[in-house]
Amino acid sequence: MLQRKNELSLLLVLCLLLTTFGFTGAAAADKEERPPSAGTTHVLLYLNKDAAFLNGEQVKLDAPATIIKDKMFVPAKFLGDAFGMKVEWNEESRMIEMETPRAQILIDVDNKSIWIGGYWVHFDEAAAIVNGRLMIKLTWLADYMNAKYTYNDELRRVEVLHVQAPKGIYNPDQDNSKPVAKFAFGKPVYRLGEPIKYIDLSYDPDAEGTINYKWTGKAEVFFTPGTYPITLTVEDRHGNKSEPYTRYVVISKEPYLSEVEYPIYMKPIGSFMKTNWSILWGNFHELPMLSKQVSEDTSRRLLVSDSPETFTELGVLYEDTMNGKGRLYADHVNGMNEMVELGILVTNNTSKPVTVKTTNKGEVWPSVYANLIGNEATVDFLLGDPLNEKITIPPKQTFIYKQMPEFYPNQGVNLFYDVETDGEVQFTFVVDKELSTESLELPRLAFNGHVRGTFPVSEVTWNIDATSFTKPSRLVIGDGKLDPFQPGFDPLRGTPVFNDGNYGVIYKIHAVKPRKLAVLVLPRGGVFKGPFKINGEMRLVPESGIMTAFDGLQIIARTTGTEESLDIEFSPPAGSAFPIDIIFYPLDERAP
Repeated sequence: MLQRKNELSLLLVLCLLLTTFGFTGAAAADKEERPPSAGTTHVLLYLNKDAAFLNGEQVKLDAPATIIKDKMFVPAKFLGDAFGMKVEWNEESRMIEMETPRAQILIDVDNKSIWIGGYWVHFDEAAAIVNGRLMIKLTWLADYMNAKYTYNDELRRVEVLHVQAPKGIYNPDQDNSKPVAKFAFGKPVYRLGEPIKYIDLSYDPDAEGTINYKWTGKAEVFFTPGTYPITLTVEDRHGNKSEPYTRYVVISKEPYLSEVEYPIYMKPIGSFMKTNWSILWGNFHELPMLSKQVSEDTSRRLLVSDSPETFTELGVLYEDTMNGKGRLYADHVNGMNEMVELGILVTNNTSKPVTVKTTNKGEVWPSVYANLIGNEATVDFLLGDPLNEKITIPPKQTFIYKQMPEFYPNQGVNLFYDVETDGEVQFTFVVDKELSTESLELPRLAFNGHVRGTFPVSEVTWNIDATSFTKPSRLVIGDGKLDPFQPGFDPLRGTPVFNDGNYGVIYKIHAVKPRKLAVLVLPRGGVFKGPFKINGEMRLVPESGIMTAFDGLQIIARTTGTEESLDIEFSPPAGSAFPIDIIFYPLDERAP
């Protein structure tokens, strides 16, 4: 017996999940709201016939009206939908919930019970199950729904009239009304991957405005065809909430943008595209190379002090001479157990005064976060804020050119300085307990990996053709092959060296009259955090945190096809791993 009751309950649940008459796709795309006015709902039911009329339109019923023990029973779900009455199955309580203007009704099919406003009624007094459908006694339902009915014995027809009295939104105790949620779509049907335009039409009858919006189901785009409900609830400044307002957006099968294309075309510049290996392999792995013409600027020598990167004793980290334009670059970590001072000394070994002018700098306060110091120092340098610092060193004297703040254990620092001298000087990178000119006497610390040396090239320019390419293409920075590491010399060791990673080098990528395109960054060597300067505007990659190899891309620029040029400036930030790909993705008329 219990098994039969469970089967009956399951059948009833399935019935309730399917409306007794089917809505078409067009109807499903309509809105759901409680309007401020109401009209009459007119229903005609015929005994033992599946044909019925709702407001003059013929519909087909799964359960026709019928006579049981001389009482008229009508389909609950059909009339509930017609009259705007809630008829739903509650899985948790295993009851059918009906909400009428006069009471909340709970129907317990398993135990043959009905609860009306908390009072028990025997199931058979008001309800019946016919062919797996819930039927309600007409006189009983009409009473709770405030509906009127007549029976035509000759036609064997039941006529039901119902006016659902509208419920107001004004609260006289508060002298305030609930706000009204309302919105529309830009058009009735959207394609796959096409941005949805939402038009807010909400209002407050008290003209105080709405302050909070709560959306359910809202998405900026859909990639699966279907009809999706979108619901909005708004709140005014008094905490009064509107009734939910629902519209249905229809997504056709026609493609517009794929899931890969959509963020490239539509997401704001600076957006991070979270991906996986499958997407990267299928769309961005081994893209063709964008052709480039390379030129190198040898007018400014580059002194790099990055070994020992983590020092464990006091001493000279690196030193070399300079005459004319130069760039000083240092990246070090305090590996000692005490606070020390890091600085750069400048010595004039000539017989004439020498003036050192600093024209640009990139500095950062010491930190234990390697990616942070590399990023911030590079940001500071690429900003290129006007700077005109001068210091004149008398003959045969040494001055402290730069001294950093207290340098505590495990902290790191990254430094850039562009200088111009009118004679030869020697720059010495040194770490000491108390920085002074006597620090020159400290021992020269041994090389232990990373980069140390002086390099003729501190700037490279890549002129690219961003006009005629038609497929996603890339440039590679920092792989040592497609982008060769710059050769140099370490005078402390007396040996040729390479600037692995090209740290301290400025890359300038220039395109004349670029086509409509997007520019993306894909790290391939490991952890990455660094800035790009796009047509004079700084872009942080990523905008917060770090990126790791192959877990996503960041959009750093788009062009409209009307720009005179596209200029990208970049310098490999300390603490980041290389190579990275700069991807140029051609866009078409779908781009805004």
